Amino acid sequence: MGKIVRSISADGSVVATSIEARDIVQEARRIHVTSPVVTAALGRLLAAASMMGYMLKGDKDSLTLRINGGGEIGSLIAVAASNGNVKGYAENPVVDLPLNAKGKLDVGGAVGTDGMLTVIKDLGMKEPYVGQVPLVSGEIAEDITSYFAVSEQVPTVCALGVLVDTDLSVKAAGGYLIQLLPFAGDECIDLLEKNIQSIPPVTQLLSGGMDAQELALRVLDGFSPNVLDEQEVFYRCDCSKERVQKALISLGREELEKMAQEDPLTEVKCHFCTHKYRFPAKEIAELAKRL
Repeated sequence: MGKIVRSISADGSVVATSIEARDIVQEARRIHVTSPVVTAALGRLLAAASMMGYMLKGDKDSLTLRINGGGEIGSLIAVAASNGNVKGYAENPVVDLPLNAKGKLDVGGAVGTDGMLTVIKDLGMKEPYVGQVPLVSGEIAEDITSYFAVSEQVPTVCALGVLVDTDLSVKAAGGYLIQLLPFAGDECIDLLEKNIQSIPPVTQLLSGGMDAQELALRVLDGFSPNVLDEQEVFYRCDCSKERVQKALISLGREELEKMAQEDPLTEVKCHFCTHKYRFPAKEIAELAKRL
């Protein structure tokens, strides 16, 4: 279980969303058996997606973040519901790189910078909203900040962090999003910049015992902030046999008939939870008959 907390300044000019996501990232590591740098990269993306998904208004709305920067990780995907629950995976879960110049896991090197961050919002409309921005650093937080500035024209500060312990488990994970509303004045901006410059790294705060609410209030220090709401969030895959059947049906009758003839058993594995769904040839043939 993780937790998301939203807080707002007393004058309503700044909103901060924070997440404590250690359990979420640990569950992703367990499912996908990721190496440390992939744990850090995927964990950051999961934390960002969870916070951004929580900003959606409709109960059935969802958000997908996709990154492919040309690095060894390949594609990174995170999908969040409007309640903040999230799932994700890395195309290549095991990547081994030297530490970067700061002695940290080289997330930017593993992700790469030759590519795009794609944000897909399914708001129940005829077509989903799709926004894309070139990657800035591959470190993910800076890329999320760039997305909000370019695609949504919302001044935003994003900080994300994942601390991997010596036994490869997740010691701390989380982050925050700070957004200025249109009527924020110069004094507000100056104070926010001062806070950002003085606040320690996310993993330092979380591993030191700070929870999501304390983090949300810490980033708005001096703004007399109030907590708007909070929500428990989980790594949760909503796959089902019915959904897999719909995906198979989308292949078309001809392809399904071919599969039924050639394979006595068709196996489909969910990318997000690695659960395997098995369909005997008879079931595939029955799906084909529906078309």
